[in-house]
Amino acid sequence: MENSEKLWNSILDIYSSILKHPFITELVEGTLSRDKFKYYIVQDYLYLREFSKALAILSAKAENEDHALLFASHIQDAINVEKMLHKFYIKEFNLNLENYEMSPTNLAYTSYLIAVAYSRPFSEVISAVLPCYWIYMEVGKELLKKGSKDRYYQKWIETYGGEEYEKGVRAVINIVNSLKLSEDDLEKMKMHFRTASVYEYLFWDSAYRLERFPFPIEKNKGV
Repeated sequence: MENSEKLWNSILDIYSSILKHPFITELVEGTLSRDKFKYYIVQDYLYLREFSKALAILSAKAENEDHALLFASHIQDAINVEKMLHKFYIKEFNLNLENYEMSPTNLAYTSYLIAVAYSRPFSEVISAVLPCYWIYMEVGKELLKKGSKDRYYQKWIETYGGEEYEKGVRAVINIVNSLKLSEDDLEKMKMHFRTASVYEYLFWDSAYRLERFPFPIEKNKGV
């Protein structure tokens, strides 16, 4: 069994719960509140800025030069796909990013990723960032089978279920499978992989609840 399969098998319960979450089911049905989707898009945009920093640290930590180069280039493929999607929605919905701040879950998740990136070895860092890509790919592919009655939500589904996005994700999975790991290494990777996967579930859940801090973190913000 490959490393990636062992990681994925450790989060089957979380992935199943994500597919059943009302954010996802209502997105497919086309009944998801537009305000919730807008909030999600903004939070995802803010998330990606911090996530990119974790990826930069990860690439620098790669001992294998080919891994560092491949990781940086293929991750860029996936990030570019996401950035294009975010920019489309931001323009389409006329969203002013200056009016928003990170949700509590978003801040916790990105802080966790940055902390792992700075403090842990390459294998653990890659296991922490991988759920963001892999879960989205699997959700996208699963939802492609159903589609959405809402054209905006259908575009989201087609992006994450598309070949261009999958290309970057598969490259990272291949790197994970190439790693020579001890049992202890693998267990530590499973812990980070599962922790980040829980945060992925919470990210959708927080957007569905329009989660906010009880007080603005920055003055004149807090939408």
